[in-house]
Amino acid sequence: MALTAGIVGLPNVGKSTLFNAITKAGILAANYPFATIDPNVGVVNVPDKRLDKLNEMYHPKSLVPAVCEITDIAGLVKGASKGEGLGNQFLSNIRNCDAILEVVRCFEDPNIIHVEGSVDPVRDVETINTELILSDLDVVEQRISKIEKKAQSRVDDAPFEFALLKKIREVLLDSKPVRILTFDEQETPYVKRYALLTQKPIMYIANMADSDIAEPTSNAHFNALVEYANAEGSKVVPISAEIESECAQLDEEERNEFLNEMGIPEAGLNVVIRETYALLGYATYFTAGEKEVRAWTFRRGMTAPQCAGIIHSDFERGFIRAETTAFADLEEYGSIAKCKEAGKVRQEGKDYIVQDGDIMLFKFNV
Repeated sequence: MALTAGIVGLPNVGKSTLFNAITKAGILAANYPFATIDPNVGVVNVPDKRLDKLNEMYHPKSLVPAVCEITDIAGLVKGASKGEGLGNQFLSNIRNCDAILEVVRCFEDPNIIHVEGSVDPVRDVETINTELILSDLDVVEQRISKIEKKAQSRVDDAPFEFALLKKIREVLLDSKPVRILTFDEQETPYVKRYALLTQKPIMYIANMADSDIAEPTSNAHFNALVEYANAEGSKVVPISAEIESECAQLDEEERNEFLNEMGIPEAGLNVVIRETYALLGYATYFTAGEKEVRAWTFRRGMTAPQCAGIIHSDFERGFIRAETTAFADLEEYGSIAKCKEAGKVRQEGKDYIVQDGDIMLFKFNV
């Protein structure tokens, strides 16, 4: 289970530079709109110090991290929902992603063209969000026109769906995203069919000058973006795509030294990937042994059998129990054997909700 996130934004805000840094893919990053036409996809490891610790403890033959799939999507312009620029392709590519990472320019540089002629992060965010809302509104309106007569005639479930669509349309007409709504068990299957863009979770990435990144709140553009994001319940991660691009060329020791000199506690990309993980409601459990230490991605709220099924369907079908140890306990006691002596190894059954950081050994019989 790999998370899939799409990097979006207006042209020339640093999307491709950030993507290059994330994946070290060397994708074209040019100073003109639509330098990215086809979506570039990169798969990167999810940074996790717990995995490094398990590697030190077990010295396995194989170490397998969790992964994150990032898609760099062409820059959007006003009118994308009506096909302007690369609008239709842009919207289609977003539809295939689980989450949206919106890169927003928060730096001044006269040498880098801004498609609107000036730097204004809130305006830029509203431009993109408006296009996504208009696209969703078009989907909803089309569906309403198809079932309206059936709803009036009370055919099958048409009245229920019609009422649901009107609820969604009301929010969109108010220029708000669908993700502010909550849907019950009966409504959710219908909403999934619509594949609405504004229902996807979103996170804003403030691309800042390297001189501002150590203290982002000193930047008025960043503060304006944070205020906007807070109002809709979204998160902002400050990053300097240029610094991250430089860091990507360095080995770990050189990178840490460089970041220390800049006054940056951690590579921004690590923060972006971890926050994207959390945005999607994902967490990690581990399997560990001399042959392999592996991080497995699961959605929070999944049971032990469901998590076992991520490894193999037979594990879920024949699930008996899961021998479970919290990572914090393993780190404290130093080995599974000592955890057992301390009573920190639990035998969990079918109803157990797996927790982030659990180290699990599944028992099954098929």
